[in-house]
Amino acid sequence: MKHSLSRVLLGATAVAATALALTGCAGGPNSGGGASGKSLVVDASFDLKTADPNREYETTGSIVAKALYQTLLTFNGSDVTKPVDGLASYEMNADNTVMTLTMKGGAKFSDGSDVTVDDAVFSLQRVQGVKGNPSFLLDGITVEKTGDKTLTLTSAKPNPALPFILPNPALSVVNQKVVAKNGGTNDANDKAEAFLNGESAGSGPYTLESFDSAKQVVFTANPNYQGDKPAYSRVVLRNVEGPTQKLNVEKGESQVALDLNPDQVAELSGSKVKVESNASRYMIFLLLNQDPAVNKLTSNPDFLKAFKLGVDYDKIVDLAGKGSVRPGGVVPSLFDGSLKAADGNQRDVAAAKAALAKSGYAGEKITLNFPNDITVQGLSLQNVAESVQAQLAEVGITVQLAPAPVATELDAYRNGKETVGLWYWGPDFPDPSNYLVFSPGELVGLRAGWKAGADDAVTKTATAAAAATGTDRAAAYGDWQKQLNASGPFIPLLQPAQNVVMAPSVSSVTTNPVWTVDLALIK
Repeated sequence: MKHSLSRVLLGATAVAATALALTGCAGGPNSGGGASGKSLVVDASFDLKTADPNREYETTGSIVAKALYQTLLTFNGSDVTKPVDGLASYEMNADNTVMTLTMKGGAKFSDGSDVTVDDAVFSLQRVQGVKGNPSFLLDGITVEKTGDKTLTLTSAKPNPALPFILPNPALSVVNQKVVAKNGGTNDANDKAEAFLNGESAGSGPYTLESFDSAKQVVFTANPNYQGDKPAYSRVVLRNVEGPTQKLNVEKGESQVALDLNPDQVAELSGSKVKVESNASRYMIFLLLNQDPAVNKLTSNPDFLKAFKLGVDYDKIVDLAGKGSVRPGGVVPSLFDGSLKAADGNQRDVAAAKAALAKSGYAGEKITLNFPNDITVQGLSLQNVAESVQAQLAEVGITVQLAPAPVATELDAYRNGKETVGLWYWGPDFPDPSNYLVFSPGELVGLRAGWKAGADDAVTKTATAAAAATGTDRAAAYGDWQKQLNASGPFIPLLQPAQNVVMAPSVSSVTTNPVWTVDLALIK
């Protein structure tokens, strides 16, 4: 999901997840804080390639790395609006170009050795050196040891998002001595992946018992973990398709299911299992191509206005089911700098018809392109497209649906050839700067035929948002999104729900949009 569907498919990652704290009835493991000898089975649809934390950049890979390793900074539970200390504390300089990290001490690897600043420096340099999928997270960053307990990250340009990037499990700290002994380096000659697929070298709450990227990963509680002990001493994470996940959790063969779609969740009505459905990090959106050579109507400001005013946003959210929400802009509701739904575009049929008449539209068919062989949190884009088609018909716009396999449609999307596109975006990290790609001349802007210089107002507010620091950032990103809503070619539609199903024996599950679920916090 993360790298394979977000960054490769759509141009960003992300972080099947949303921030939520799930609570239910009692009856789970004891709450004494130590591993009780109990086992837990979690079903998920795998997107997994490796257990090497510095190479993984997939959804399931982040779940695995989060269980086995620790990062220099982290987030508190499900809250991604404020980074907190992990293995280190941090300070940023005034212009957000230098971050100083001070190791907190006390953490130990699974072999009992201390976690040191040398391990931290080696790990971040290894991410950069092996040039795997997550290496872009540290592009333009120089990592160096600057004291017995300190390391410094220096950015070539201001990078206020860096504290939000470091909690990513791909930036986990590994045991340098153990990894180096088994072929690990901080360059392209690194050969430690095979070792790390069989044995963990981290300081996290669990150690790796077994790893099969196609079937299951088994974890055992780490006796040298210095944090709060997990409630379960053994966790089995299994690769299971959604329909089977539903059957397993109903029958008690698993205790947690992560990938049920809205229809499967609805079928659980009356069951003893517990369901929590909250907004995911994914943002589904429409784009209207601004290149007149592709379509003169979609590049017409009045037609674009009619399109925005004609969409029934509330109806689309209702279609997606419980837990889905409507973002006010392109930044998801979970992140600092997001807009409330009331600040987004609203439906106005009369105004839409007036703008449509002004545009010169004469009933031409407008093609809506979308991939029809993928879902977003179990939601079919076909259903969303059909709803948009019906809503726009009410204001006089004739939309012709053109579904295609993602392998076919992806090139047209990337090359800016779609007339109207329906896609989704998953973030690389939980910071609003990750969405500046929706500006003119940027990655997604170009996919909508929106070239640099096409909209001075959006560019001006984007530049101001990128330069904003501290408490000014949220307001600056809000201003940028309001301008993007007003004149940009993108129409944010919804964040589909993340559904988590729990057996009666489980009292709580804490998930997070960066690593989906923290296995150590399941109780």
